[in-house]
Amino acid sequence: MIYSDTREPALPEADQFDVYTGNANPELAANICRYLGTNLGRAEVFEFSNENIFVRIVDNAREKDVFLIQPTSRPVNTSIMELLIMIDAFKRASAGRITAVVPYYGYGRSDKKDQPRVPITARLIADMLTVAGANRLLTVDLHQGQIQGFFNIPVDELTAVHLLSGHFRQKNIENLVVVTDLGFAKRARTFAEQLDAPLAIVEKRRIGNKDRAEVLNVIGDVRGKRAIIVDDEIDTAGTLIQIVEALEREGVTEMYACATHAVLSGQAVERIAQSSLREVVVTDSIPIPPEKRGGKIIIRTLAPLIAEAIVRIHRGKSVGALFTSEVQFTQEMLLWDVDGGPGRSTNGGNGRPPSYRPVAAAEAEATDADQSEGLEP
Repeated sequence: MIYSDTREPALPEADQFDVYTGNANPELAANICRYLGTNLGRAEVFEFSNENIFVRIVDNAREKDVFLIQPTSRPVNTSIMELLIMIDAFKRASAGRITAVVPYYGYGRSDKKDQPRVPITARLIADMLTVAGANRLLTVDLHQGQIQGFFNIPVDELTAVHLLSGHFRQKNIENLVVVTDLGFAKRARTFAEQLDAPLAIVEKRRIGNKDRAEVLNVIGDVRGKRAIIVDDEIDTAGTLIQIVEALEREGVTEMYACATHAVLSGQAVERIAQSSLREVVVTDSIPIPPEKRGGKIIIRTLAPLIAEAIVRIHRGKSVGALFTSEVQFTQEMLLWDVDGGPGRSTNGGNGRPPSYRPVAAAEAEATDADQSEGLEP
């Protein structure tokens, strides 16, 4: 396979940035750094017995371009506080620029006042990140695009739509229809266009403040077709199963599902396993514990997408170019192997693309020296 030549070239010695992570999703952060061929920055982030969070940046961050990877996933409030405290630590360490890389933006559903006397928590989180000292935000598939407007700093919102649609495009499924709800309709339309399939809409309403919704109608021709249900996140999977049941009543013959964020709380995994869904494709924006992996759940990594966006932000290049028709990047993301096997890499199967060089030997030696003195990586 011939790879696209639009990938950013190797970083020259003076063109460097640092990548750090909290405890929310260190596996994703490690994969991003492995894709980039660099080391994860060293920081101590832990909780005292009194539940106070302590942060110490081990490396020198003065005037550095820092990317801090921390989805605000379970435990949500702890992840948020870790992110805020780490941003403050970098600010006080005189970092040149701090980019909060938040693949999953918690409290995203609280983006409007839909009842009397309720908060807009998504805006509150945006204010907190800004006040803490973040200079920009990099995120993936916000619950609603309007959340970007809650920030007074630049926001780059990536989407996993191309990655997820690429997975199904490889399967060559015929007689497809893409199914989504009104809230995700715009991005689902792009998904449907990628697969050259029609789009059907599910009308649903949320019942009070409970984690469930009621499916009312399926709008569109789905009878006799194979359906792919698309959404931004799967939480308890209650709504997903209701959609599956509604499509079964409408005569759909085969069903798949995909979502960017796999919250998978409560009985979600059991519900998926007992459903007629053939497979559910999600990303690693949220860490998925071993007991929830396997079976019908397939995980695609966001590491190449986020890594390429980090390089483009650092160099002042267009992030939107990752999703233009001229950049054939989706296929390469699907081929990249998080286990380090063959795939996108052509430099000996180490899992890195050939366009990124490893960190300099001197940097590696410095890391080893610090670790020998008892500093945690």
